[in-house]
Amino acid sequence: MRITAIEMNALRRAQNIFLPAFKGEPLEKAAFFQFLPSPMRAVTKKFLKEEFTGEDGETKLLWTPRGKNTRIAFFGLGERKAWNTRKALLIPRRMVQFAKREKIKEFALPLSDVFGTEENHAARVATNAILADYDFNRYKETPKDGWPKVKNITLAVEKKLIRDVEQKITEGIIIGEETNRARDLANTPGGDMTPKLLAAEAKRAGKEWNIPVTIFDEKKMKALGMGGILGVAQGSTEPPRFIIMEYKGGHKDQKPLVLVGKGVTFDTGGLNIKPDQYIYEMHMDMSGGAAVIHGVAAIARLKLPINAVGIVPAVENMPSGSSYRPGDLLKTMSGKTIEVLNTDAEGRVILSDALWYGWKYFKPGLMVDFATLTGAAHVAVGNFMSAVFTKKKETEDLLRDVGSKSGDYVWPFPLWDEYLADIKGTFGDLSNIAKSDRYGGAIHGAKFLEQFTGEADWAHIDIAPKMTTIDSEFLSKGASGVGVRFIVELAKRYAEKAPNHKSQIPNKSQ
Repeated sequence: MRITAIEMNALRRAQNIFLPAFKGEPLEKAAFFQFLPSPMRAVTKKFLKEEFTGEDGETKLLWTPRGKNTRIAFFGLGERKAWNTRKALLIPRRMVQFAKREKIKEFALPLSDVFGTEENHAARVATNAILADYDFNRYKETPKDGWPKVKNITLAVEKKLIRDVEQKITEGIIIGEETNRARDLANTPGGDMTPKLLAAEAKRAGKEWNIPVTIFDEKKMKALGMGGILGVAQGSTEPPRFIIMEYKGGHKDQKPLVLVGKGVTFDTGGLNIKPDQYIYEMHMDMSGGAAVIHGVAAIARLKLPINAVGIVPAVENMPSGSSYRPGDLLKTMSGKTIEVLNTDAEGRVILSDALWYGWKYFKPGLMVDFATLTGAAHVAVGNFMSAVFTKKKETEDLLRDVGSKSGDYVWPFPLWDEYLADIKGTFGDLSNIAKSDRYGGAIHGAKFLEQFTGEADWAHIDIAPKMTTIDSEFLSKGASGVGVRFIVELAKRYAEKAPNHKSQIPNKSQ
């Protein structure tokens, strides 16, 4: 998809114009209305008065007197007083989905306050348009006419804003592309996305964007004492990998932002095997790892002035004669032992080594992990946000704001010490599920992870609720790419701690 900025008066030459409209607000009072061709203005006034109410979700397509290829599509937004940033992010997606259904390959869109008042609303429009244009169809036979795609979107703005808007469009495109690449990884079947292949994808991204990437094999992990990762991996014929991406865009003395992503490329549950209705989606249990790989890639492409490290422990969790068992005791890199009570709580087991490695070797300014960790988080918050756990209230406030601005929303949960007693092991230091596993499962999972974070300012984001898309988001079915947008926004905020290093987001011409 190509997204560009044009002067507002260029709307006169557009063949397809998409106009968002609030209920009860005359569209002819909008700043862009005067730039529509005069035949369009006349027919639009009549149409809005007689046939379009502006109700939320209402969409109507109008052919204009200019000719059979000239159309205006109106998108109802409901009442302005009920409008919010969450709805604003969905409008570009809704427009792209509509265009695909109607086989409209290009359209112009006036950039207005509908999409937000902040300076980066053009970036959000670009990102969300690209997300909506995505389909995972590489395993399907291509139709004779090809897959429906939107090829061009032009954003109409005031002439004085063209340059700034173009820069924001470039930023938005990068974020959208890397989010879709994370979706590609998560959507790929487990047989075609093993730990080795996930590591190869990290290498490819590193080579493309000049990010040093290191891959540890079993021998290296054994030497480091990563008994958690090796224990989970031992049931599979596919060997584990430990992925480290190091982006160095900040001052050499700047503490890095460390991002850790769960990379279970297929999760059967192990010997505690999953029920039929859940297991088929478990190639997406590496969504956290995919987000970290392509979040770091996005940081590098945007040339953000920070140091960032991405860490992904990649394994399969399979049942076999060599699988780890309930009752096994695994010694982790930290020296703590894990008493395995359920082999389907494997994500926290592999993250124990990854988090400790991140703390020990990088001494981060902030460490955040992204993991499809618990169904309990999904039960708690539903389909619209992830659960976040932090050591510090200041970090919680930061991450909530990052979520709101990025569109990867999060909601805070407690991390009280009282929950630790439930995960104390009988024969090991910690058990990988709580004695009261039915209650507070998301909190117990987070409390477990906290034990492996040393003195780091750390946060855990349980992205299980957002692993897949839902219809109301105007995205194709499958992986959502949750986490990538969050990582980029977090990296920008982290960069603010280094005031001597200005952002170098490239222009489209570069």
